[in-house]
Amino acid sequence: MACCRAVPTAKNCHFPAEKREMMARRTAYSNSPSCSCSSSSSSSGDNDGARGGSQDVTFTLAVCQNSTSPIGQDGNQMPIPPLNDGVSYSFRFSDLNVIKTIGTGTFGRVCLCRADDNYYALKIMRIDDVIRLKQVDHVRNEKAILQQIEHPFIIKLLWTHHSQQALYMLLEFVAGGELFTYLRNAGKFSNSAAVFYASEIVLALEYLHSKNIVYRDLKPENLLLDKSGHLKVTDFGFAKQLSDRTWTLCGTPEYLAPEIIQSKGHNKAVDWWALGILIFEMLCGHPPFYDDNPFGIYEKILAGRIEWPKLLDPVAKDLIKKLLVNERSKRLGSMKSGAGDVKNHRWFSNVNWAYLYMKRVRQIQH
Repeated sequence: MACCRAVPTAKNCHFPAEKREMMARRTAYSNSPSCSCSSSSSSSGDNDGARGGSQDVTFTLAVCQNSTSPIGQDGNQMPIPPLNDGVSYSFRFSDLNVIKTIGTGTFGRVCLCRADDNYYALKIMRIDDVIRLKQVDHVRNEKAILQQIEHPFIIKLLWTHHSQQALYMLLEFVAGGELFTYLRNAGKFSNSAAVFYASEIVLALEYLHSKNIVYRDLKPENLLLDKSGHLKVTDFGFAKQLSDRTWTLCGTPEYLAPEIIQSKGHNKAVDWWALGILIFEMLCGHPPFYDDNPFGIYEKILAGRIEWPKLLDPVAKDLIKKLLVNERSKRLGSMKSGAGDVKNHRWFSNVNWAYLYMKRVRQIQH
């Protein structure tokens, strides 16, 4: 469920340092309004708790299922054993000690909670607001998808609960905050830092796509850093399990693939387009297509004209170009070898994918 955020104003659309310092959080669009609450340590003001009004929108106990991840050295496929060895999670609502609100949104908030000396993020969604904003399907999709996935670089859903007033999702607490904050403070990342973060995203996308799940909301605001500096992909309100294509208009304008804008129907290829946008933004400090009006952004995306910084690493530029191919069937990651083509690109030549999956690599220091 993507948050309604302020689009940067015209005075901030120059891409030197002043733009990078002032860049606002971006607006995400769907066929109906929605909001995101990330399970990070990013602090927001307190908000009202769950409140009255109810309809039949219920959750049942959710336990993450075991899964395998197709990864490997040099882009080859390699089975990885489940992370939790069959361990399930069981909580009672009375077990949770709410400490403070750490995120707020249109129809809910996220609270830092403690139970048995462990910290968690409790996502509280007001049922009447979920219904009023027509977000029932997004909430159901998010829960259903998070229940069936488990991966070291994806947020983990531990438990769900409901009352007459609210829906609750208990998620792992990710203490490092959003990658967006680090990128905004740094201006841009070094090539090695961008490779590190992009590599972990590639593994997460490869895993999701192996389950026919398209994520559709990749951007720095939806990437959290854990205490060890590794990424966690969060906010699955726009994610969807696909059999073929979907036509829903959703996502953040700067990150939308051409086929979404043109309502041609889209599939998992949109995630690889978004990865190209993200890599550009990490290395340059701004997205390749920008305007103070969403329709201006769409025009620039469809035109495909990018102003390339002179000092951009040529290998990175080659990867970005191959990810930002308008024809999705020719887009890197969307051809016969899938994610393997991305992993085999020269920009990732120093990545040991198996070690990365096990987090046996040096983290980036900020």
